[in-house]
Amino acid sequence: MTNEETIHRFYTAFQQLDYATMQACYHDDAVFNDPVFGLLDITETRAMWEMLCKRALNFSLVYGNIQLLDEEYTTCDWTASYLFSKTGRRVVNRVKAHMRFKDGLIIEHTDAFDIYRWSRQAFGLTGLLFGWSPWMNRSIQHKANLGLQQFMNS
Repeated sequence: MTNEETIHRFYTAFQQLDYATMQACYHDDAVFNDPVFGLLDITETRAMWEMLCKRALNFSLVYGNIQLLDEEYTTCDWTASYLFSKTGRRVVNRVKAHMRFKDGLIIEHTDAFDIYRWSRQAFGLTGLLFGWSPWMNRSIQHKANLGLQQFMNS
């Protein structure tokens, strides 16, 4: 499978909340990083996608602008729209994915997005007032990782 085919497989599965297919797109040595969860190993990454898919409310996703930078590195844009489960608020998250591939599978995946914009949508006034702060960003990451660990232990 080519890197571009893997990207299509991954995001088509994401559109359908098919976490098992998403998980299968990762190399066994893969790592993931984003502003909400921080750096995750492959076990945590696979569990994160399962948790997010199972908890998704009013979810939709579009992706495109796939750019094959070379035989290993690729970027693409994706936008997810959903209700944030903790607050019930609508979030439209615009993301730039940076992926590195090995053997046709994702071995490094970084999702870059504006955490301040995300927190304003997810938390309303609290996000507006504090979402820019390192304290709030650490708090978001701590709670996301705590939730992930609880999900993995259940």
